[in-house]
Amino acid sequence: MRLPPLMEHNEMRNRRNTNVRSAFTLIEILIVVVILGILAAIVVPQFTNAADDANDASVRSQLQTLRSQIELYRAQNPTVNPLGSDTTPVWNNMLDGDYLTTAPVNPLTGSATIGTSPSATTGWVWRLKTLSNGDPGTTFALYGVASDGTEYTE
Repeated sequence: MRLPPLMEHNEMRNRRNTNVRSAFTLIEILIVVVILGILAAIVVPQFTNAADDANDASVRSQLQTLRSQIELYRAQNPTVNPLGSDTTPVWNNMLDGDYLTTAPVNPLTGSATIGTSPSATTGWVWRLKTLSNGDPGTTFALYGVASDGTEYTE
């Protein structure tokens, strides 16, 4: 069955247009690439913040564990400093007494060393615990060090 000439002409034009539009143009591909680039620029910083948040959570968790192990050491060894000395603290007493299996590494600084004041190369700080009124107390406590070398605030 043959179609009337006008319908046949429209039928051929529709077929021709569908054959021509089977690929994307360069402009369309560039627009998609630009949109994906914009989306990537929005999403990537959120992932870096997630990594920082995970490191912060890790330091908080490690501090809680370390402080509870130090308190356990103090309860079982009341006359011995858990970190050796107040001026040059080390993990030896905690490691030798099986309170810790390895020296804990601070994920914010990448260091397992203990200092008496915060620095960029120190992982942890062992100092007098500050009382709620701001005065120094008489008990030493362990604190973390942030990646910029300041004392980590919880």
